[in-house]
Amino acid sequence: MKRALSPQQLGRGPLPPTRPDDRAPAGGDDAASRPTRFVGWLGGFGCAAAGYAVFQFLFEVLPDSVAGEAAKYLVASVSGLGTALAAWLAAALVRARATAPDQRPPPPPAPTAGPVPGPLPRLFAATHDTLVDEVSAVDDPERGRLVGWSHSLGESTPSRPTSVGTAYGLQIMLDLGMPDGRLTPGELADTLWRLRLPDGGWSARSQGARARPEVTALVLGALARAGSTRGGQLAREVDLCTAAFTREADRAGRESTHVMTTVLRGLLRAAPDCDALPVLREALVDGSISDPGRDHLRCWGYRIDPPYGPPSPVHTAQAVLALDRAARVLGESAAVRAAREDGVRWLLSCPDAPHHACLDLEYRREEVRRPRPDDPAHHEVLNVRHFTASWIVRALLSPGALEVARQDGLEDTWRELLDGAAASVRAGQQDGIWSWERGDSTELRRPMWMTYQGVTALRAHAVWTYRPDETAPAR
Repeated sequence: MKRALSPQQLGRGPLPPTRPDDRAPAGGDDAASRPTRFVGWLGGFGCAAAGYAVFQFLFEVLPDSVAGEAAKYLVASVSGLGTALAAWLAAALVRARATAPDQRPPPPPAPTAGPVPGPLPRLFAATHDTLVDEVSAVDDPERGRLVGWSHSLGESTPSRPTSVGTAYGLQIMLDLGMPDGRLTPGELADTLWRLRLPDGGWSARSQGARARPEVTALVLGALARAGSTRGGQLAREVDLCTAAFTREADRAGRESTHVMTTVLRGLLRAAPDCDALPVLREALVDGSISDPGRDHLRCWGYRIDPPYGPPSPVHTAQAVLALDRAARVLGESAAVRAAREDGVRWLLSCPDAPHHACLDLEYRREEVRRPRPDDPAHHEVLNVRHFTASWIVRALLSPGALEVARQDGLEDTWRELLDGAAASVRAGQQDGIWSWERGDSTELRRPMWMTYQGVTALRAHAVWTYRPDETAPAR
């Protein structure tokens, strides 16, 4: 009875695994083994036989002019011994190389697929989807169609677009990009123009019918980012804003660090050649204070006129950011540069730890109180809430802040503080939306300004930490 042959014996199916020492050298068997076979063939005669052959050959061919028979024997013998030794060494070398392990460096690893998208794209996609889902469209009988957002998402009262909510929403969408036509910058910008007050300018919902410089500058900056040209109506609104932002017309605003820096940032976007910008910057620099608790470094409180208030991380970050942007647009004197750099060093000198939950990152609140135009005995109160961690991220990511950290040898400190603040920002969101939770049921829970600041801070942090020349490990 014949035994059935296996598939391998029939030449079909996979062969058994090849042992490492059975593999042929790269480049082909004939090309690689020819020198080995030649030396092996030479050594096959035997060392003595090879040496004798050379001796006999030389003894026969040496001329008789070599002095005497003994001299011929000596020359032939030395040559024969040398040949025998060379053959033995060559054969030994070939055997050693054949049995030694391969010493060549290992080949580079095969290219792997890049890392999968991280959580930030998903976070931004959730932000975009929520804003699209919760946008409000209202047909106003006087102002026409309004498309935008109220001050906060998910308000219990019927939602109606406001100047502040729509300005922040427009800037969020510009930061995230608009991949489809459900919302367009032009439509949101048109709404902002329709929300303009009859006498010009814009105000917050709680400020009534009188324009306020900080809200007007915010809206003008958003309009400029969306593509509104600097001439015509935009230029007229800039003039109205700067004319109303004087000590005589708005003393409370001119004394507020928050209001001053907001106006500076908005005008730097909308009107970088505005004559008022150098004057406002000087007022901000003059309002810095010395902090004896941090090596007498200059910083800012909530006011730029006495009483300044205690040193404030959020107001110092706002001032550093505004001064850094002004430096790129206007240039800066030595005195302005020194104040800005001191503010950066003050932020870098945070004594608390860990930095993702340090005291410098605590939320802050303040009130901007202005006399009411119709009744000076009473005040209009603007409640301002500060998302401190986002401001510190943006201030530390300014080009001037990194330059100061490098000059002072504080890059590690800068990175530690920045990463801690960014971690605090990330922790404050849910599904791409940030909430202000202070335990007071009367407060708005999901303000548009807070989501804008969170998105802006994380986007800036991601851009600065991106390293295209470094390969990230595959996930």
